[in-house]
Amino acid sequence: MDTPEPSLEDTAIFTTTITIAPKVLLVDDDEIVIEYLKPMVEAAGFEVLTATSGEAALKGLAENFAPIVILDRNMPGMDGLEVTRAIRANIFPGYVYVMLLTVQDGEEDILAGLGAGADDYLSKRASSAQLIARLRTAQRILSLEHSLKNMVEERRRLAMTDALTGAHNRRYFLRHGGREVRRVQRFGGALSLLALDIDFFKSINDRFGHASGDLVLIEVVKRISQGLPRASDWCARLGGEEFAVVLPETDLAGAALVAERLRGSIAAKPVQLKTGNKVPVSVSIGVGGLQALGNPKAASIESLLAMADDCLYRSKADGRNRVTVAKSAAPLAKPAHG
Repeated sequence: MDTPEPSLEDTAIFTTTITIAPKVLLVDDDEIVIEYLKPMVEAAGFEVLTATSGEAALKGLAENFAPIVILDRNMPGMDGLEVTRAIRANIFPGYVYVMLLTVQDGEEDILAGLGAGADDYLSKRASSAQLIARLRTAQRILSLEHSLKNMVEERRRLAMTDALTGAHNRRYFLRHGGREVRRVQRFGGALSLLALDIDFFKSINDRFGHASGDLVLIEVVKRISQGLPRASDWCARLGGEEFAVVLPETDLAGAALVAERLRGSIAAKPVQLKTGNKVPVSVSIGVGGLQALGNPKAASIESLLAMADDCLYRSKADGRNRVTVAKSAAPLAKPAHG
């Protein structure tokens, strides 16, 4: 089977370069060595930090992270091998490229250093040009690592995002909504869910075309987002013209206020299409919450959505462009959401 050609997205990671050189942490108990190396490394364009012991190096990495460490092997207290192992055993903001710089450059010494987790091993007898060349290699490797991390993070984000509207998608809703339910079940608090459906959306598509329907979907998400002032509130597109809004720490009374606010803001003005037409848009909303369940400990994000959907269908049956709230299984408290 032929191997497919890599896409531009895939190959882009190999051409990414770091325009600003990363920080370098020089670690040596001999200050004369540090005074010799520091201006040399700075002249190559790197920002240089220093430490005169292994303990100080680890503390410095934790307080002011440097992705490249040039480390003397022979130091009192923690030697270079111990520091390298400690670096590999800890979690830092990014990968730490460790270069051991030492007079011990026999084969056994080199193997011991690499075995401890060092990325490179360089004799102190090597030329300054060779040291700088090794730093450039470290820079390229860190650049690739940074690009790969960004690519993975972007793909993860895209996998959880609705491509058309930019809202979270159904996968995100089920995963993170489930976490919200479990958090409340464990620690207590309130959680409510809105189910929204754009009224007569099929007729919008039929009359103005799917491109115009897409504009309506985008505008509805924009108005929902603008109506959710709290950073903890979020919206997901479940499919078609169906949306869900998750409201942490919000009881049914507070969720009803949010739902009415969203309904009013969406219906307040028509959506302007590229054709020049203006389309009146409204939504029907159902409101559910853990408060409306007889046994919240047995709830799931799916059961909350089913409850909100039942209320949504009643809103549609009663004439659309309205909010229906589930009946509370507990006395309604003062709204927890403004």
